[in-house]
Amino acid sequence: MSVPLAVGDTEPVSRWRVAWRYLALGFTHILPYGLDHVLFVLGIYLLSNKPRSVLLQVTAFTAAHSITLGLSMYGVLRVPASIVEPLIAVSIAYVAIENLFLSELKPWRVGLVFGFGLLHGMGFAGVLTGLGLPPGEFVTALLTFNIGVEMGQLAVIGAAFLLVGWHCSERIWWRSRVVIPASTLIACAAIYWTVERVMG
Repeated sequence: MSVPLAVGDTEPVSRWRVAWRYLALGFTHILPYGLDHVLFVLGIYLLSNKPRSVLLQVTAFTAAHSITLGLSMYGVLRVPASIVEPLIAVSIAYVAIENLFLSELKPWRVGLVFGFGLLHGMGFAGVLTGLGLPPGEFVTALLTFNIGVEMGQLAVIGAAFLLVGWHCSERIWWRSRVVIPASTLIACAAIYWTVERVMG
């Protein structure tokens, strides 16, 4: 589960300082504090770690969460965290479970990832609302936080590529030794979070 972060002082600061601060906050919201988002990104990667498959899904996810993050921060969209957070956990479980039955990217998967990205964007907005945005640099803080989130997600994917490499998906043991056990663990964690967030 994502951990709230403290912004620190509230006195006026320069635009560059605001940009750097919120860039760092966006990144650390993924690494190391956003385990749920990390597992979602890994679930995307595990379906098929071919660059095209990963790129299509990550692009859809990025576009979607950027939309709802912006709409939420401008007050256009308001959904309680008590609804958003359990649904984020459900999205992680769904992606992981689907990995157990699919071995290649299907058209509907990209659409689902887009839809799940809308949920995650509202989750990011909840965190950013808790942090607060400097009135004079609202757009700067919003944009750089979002960029920081993207950098965190790309770092997760980059680490996955370095650890197993895209060539491994062609190996006969890829699904049995990597995709199935990893997706099962992700699904179990997400189901636990779903119950915890609904009950909590």
